[in-house]
Amino acid sequence: MPELLVDFITSLDGYASGEGWPGFWGLEGPEYLAWLGEQPEVTYLMGANTYRLMSGFAAGEVPAGQDEFRPEEEASVDGLTRASKLVFSSSLEAPLTWANATLVREDAVEAVRALKATGTGLLSTIGSLSLCRSLLRAGLVDRFRVVMFPVITGATGQERIYDGYPDVALDMIGHRTFDGRIQLVEYRPRVLDHPPLGTPA
Repeated sequence: MPELLVDFITSLDGYASGEGWPGFWGLEGPEYLAWLGEQPEVTYLMGANTYRLMSGFAAGEVPAGQDEFRPEEEASVDGLTRASKLVFSSSLEAPLTWANATLVREDAVEAVRALKATGTGLLSTIGSLSLCRSLLRAGLVDRFRVVMFPVITGATGQERIYDGYPDVALDMIGHRTFDGRIQLVEYRPRVLDHPPLGTPA
């Protein structure tokens, strides 16, 4: 049965991006990039907004505020293009133009539940904040991984990640520091019906 990984890169204050900032906030280093290159093959799950953004990058649309892609950004987009992608949307039209992308019209929660029951391999979200929230609420997420970059984007931050989330207990299963400044934390999530009634053990 496949695992489902919710995977975020964030500023320290929990934003997924910042206006005028480059990809990775311009702070990726050699250790982090090497780790990215070692990641196992996955099937990416995304919604329509993330698809439009990332497929635009793949087609050569440069992010706002930049004149061109940096090599690290190009490598990241190229990797996404080669990977299998499932796109959950009722507004996009088939066939999708981005290579290796399949449009799914079904309810995302039910479709992912079926994938986990019958499929193999690793499933991972990319961006798609509302999709991640829905999958977490449904109890389908096996691992919750966050890579925090050492920047606070209080003035320019966009896409607050945790707004609208339920209360979630997080049991740590891994952590690592890259390049002396980028922090990875990885957890098993447990959605809570209510706050703990006593002091956690």
